[in-house]
Amino acid sequence: MTALLALALQKIFYMIEIGKYNKLRINRKTDHGLYLISESLEEVLLPNKYIPEDYSIDDYIDVFVYLDHEERKVATTLEPKIKLDEFGFLQVSDVTPVGAFMDWGLEKELMVPFKEQRQKMQPGRWYVVYMDFDVKTNRLFASNKIDKYLQNALLTINEGEEVDLLIYHISDMGYSAIINGQHRGLIYKDEVFRDLNVGDKTKGYIKKIREDKKVDLTLQPIGYENFNDKNAETIYNTLVNNGGFLPLSDKSKPEAIYDQFGISKKAFKKALGDLYKNRKITIDSDGITLNR
Repeated sequence: MTALLALALQKIFYMIEIGKYNKLRINRKTDHGLYLISESLEEVLLPNKYIPEDYSIDDYIDVFVYLDHEERKVATTLEPKIKLDEFGFLQVSDVTPVGAFMDWGLEKELMVPFKEQRQKMQPGRWYVVYMDFDVKTNRLFASNKIDKYLQNALLTINEGEEVDLLIYHISDMGYSAIINGQHRGLIYKDEVFRDLNVGDKTKGYIKKIREDKKVDLTLQPIGYENFNDKNAETIYNTLVNNGGFLPLSDKSKPEAIYDQFGISKKAFKKALGDLYKNRKITIDSDGITLNR
């Protein structure tokens, strides 16, 4: 059953949404805390330790709702690290005979069943996961099998568009990324000029959408990639990823240039000339600066 269908059924039967923020009205005060009520007249407890300092009966409050240790709905004002139908980067706190448990910022940890682990999870390690809802058990759970929650059949992106990326796998080819929480794409390794790790969030751009719906990504705006010289493009991208400055110039030693770019000083000077002519950079005695 898909997460969307599960969410629809949850709305029908429970009204207050588990794994989501809910705007609820303060209905009554008890020894255990505040009881909040939805428009469908369903109540949920906000324990005393989460009650705001200033409140009045009938005030509305935004709370996150999940299940406590006794599988009852409970509200909290704590901010979770992941919500239903979202991807997140979480740390495993423990592994037990029933699965792995992850710290998601709330008292009751989030379980990853063994069948939802792409590889056996290890305590202390971090993983990209997706939060789903099991309608059979009425429980939230996390899955490390990321690909089954991504689809490229109906793409909602266009070439050249800026997108949000979450790196979830690294291979010899490059960096697999989740695009806008919906699609999968790849940043080729030879086009990355800074450190990228699993769990990193970054802005990126849709470089190419292939006929088979595979998506090529880049970390640089598409409009700035059309250089006459491939070395000029490499230097430009490196500047972008280094805050707009590099301590190299046409006066630098050949060894320093080769260590940075793997090219000769002659090729480097030619590339600088191309960038300078197109007003992309400023060349000073202490280095080159990107023109913003």
